[in-house]
Amino acid sequence: MITASPQKKIKKTTLRHFLRKRVIYYIIPNVCFNFLIAYASFQELGYTHFFAGHQSLARLTLPMAIFLPVVLTMDIIKRVIVAIEQKSIALAVDDKLKRHAFITRLCIAHGLVTGLLVLSCLLFAQYSLTAHYKLDATAMAALDALLAGLLSVIFTYLPIHRLMKHLYKPTLTMDEIPAEQAPTETQSEERLSSGR
Repeated sequence: MITASPQKKIKKTTLRHFLRKRVIYYIIPNVCFNFLIAYASFQELGYTHFFAGHQSLARLTLPMAIFLPVVLTMDIIKRVIVAIEQKSIALAVDDKLKRHAFITRLCIAHGLVTGLLVLSCLLFAQYSLTAHYKLDATAMAALDALLAGLLSVIFTYLPIHRLMKHLYKPTLTMDEIPAEQAPTETQSEERLSSGR
């Protein structure tokens, strides 16, 4: 019988610190990977076009603009929920949240909106110039990497901004308060008698 390996325990942290750390993990590989792929593709000819040719800017940029937000949205929400469930982040997820439906809707919306936005920018740029305008290969590879970095930042924070509507700070019961912080019976009586 095959069993899944237990998830690695996440250290106690705040949501802000957790997201900052994830942004770094997302930005570095996405920027490097997208720059290298675009640079290698565009350097064959020494230039590229917006849509024309087998190594066009749209051919590399559009799939990245659609799928990167989908993957990042799914990954960051799942990681934050796992951290919350491990009590590494002092928040709780609303029990009424249908997680899979929420993640699916958000992934589809983010992928479609970003893909359409990038497509419209490419169409506008091509309309402003000409269909066979030669674009510098290195500059377009850098632009592709810059877009990947920007998407990495946006789709680390935006999904969590949407998820925050379904998160709350849990209240502690007397059993959960550490013994050194819990008031003793005498301290409680003193506070009551002094009117505090």
